[in-house]
Amino acid sequence: MRAHRQFLANKNRGMSLIGLIFVLGLLSLVVVLASKVAPTVIEYVSIKKAIQTAKLAGGNSAKEIQQAFNRQADVGYITSVAGNDLIIEKTETGLEVGFAYTKKIPLFGPASLLLEYEGSTAKSPTVKKKQE
Repeated sequence: MRAHRQFLANKNRGMSLIGLIFVLGLLSLVVVLASKVAPTVIEYVSIKKAIQTAKLAGGNSAKEIQQAFNRQADVGYITSVAGNDLIIEKTETGLEVGFAYTKKIPLFGPASLLLEYEGSTAKSPTVKKKQE
């Protein structure tokens, strides 16, 4: 009886090799996915800042806002949205600038991740996707 208790007290507690491999596999999958998504999120934040700057620098015409955005896009390495893609609407408070685009990220084989980004300078953004 005493030997049985001592055996139970010495029993190893922890992760097995198979458990460790499984956890490392999941962790590497998350890291790879994050490394593919992070650049698109950084570009999205850059676009949001660029439309704010373009709205302030663009004056009162849509053409000037588009040109100001294109200058910001050149400096900020923005490739997903151009000045012509912006949605510029006249409201009672002035011109509001918005955008909407999708980004397709290939993962492996036929699998891919589709991200839909949209934003606006309006307080309550309701971006209407541009008709193509």
